[in-house]
Amino acid sequence: MSRISVRGFAVASATAVTTVGAIAGVAVGNDQGSAAHTEAAAAGTTIADIPAGQQAQVQTASLTQQADDQSTQADLAALKSAQESARKEAARTAQDKKDAAEKKAKAEKDAKERAEKEKKDEVASRSSAGREDLGDFTQKASYTVEETKAIARQIVPADQFQCFSNIVEHESGWNYRATNASSGAYGLVQALPGSKMSSAGSDWRTNPATQIKWGLNYMNSRPNYGSPCGAWAFWQANHWY
Repeated sequence: MSRISVRGFAVASATAVTTVGAIAGVAVGNDQGSAAHTEAAAAGTTIADIPAGQQAQVQTASLTQQADDQSTQADLAALKSAQESARKEAARTAQDKKDAAEKKAKAEKDAKERAEKEKKDEVASRSSAGREDLGDFTQKASYTVEETKAIARQIVPADQFQCFSNIVEHESGWNYRATNASSGAYGLVQALPGSKMSSAGSDWRTNPATQIKWGLNYMNSRPNYGSPCGAWAFWQANHWY
């Protein structure tokens, strides 16, 4: 059997320590002895120096201490592993949340851009429609309200006609020669100045079709409106457009 140091087990077993102290000659004259003296004396003692009857106790104490040490080390290792796992899991969770937030932000941005593009395309389409050749309208010296409305129905899209009509009714009462004495606004849609309507035709003063064409294009092309119904909604809120 090898000579195993028992220093680490002197305190673990009172009986073994007392025996070791006795063999080392430290306990002479002191039946009880102090733990410090006993441990010092036991430091240089080996298991071979201990009586056979006490060796089992020392060995048991040694094994118990070793088992406790191993258990402590295993607990520390398990704790460290658990902490590392928790750290990694927290990092994964944080990254997942970040990725989800970025994905949501990108989706919202894409949706907003698509909506804006669709709106611009719609406005451009309506504006283009307003600039299309509206066909020949028989030029007359004058037009009744019903004749003017009939022309408007041929020019303004059906789903927008009522909104267009509402604005014209409030602005001019469907009088294509209506003039605002104070501001100088002119025509069915009260263009200000009336000469703006020359972009739709030189006959803007006397031709309701020219005025309607210009008015529709104006309502379609304004970003705040985008259509006669958009212009009517604005008019209802502000009493002008």
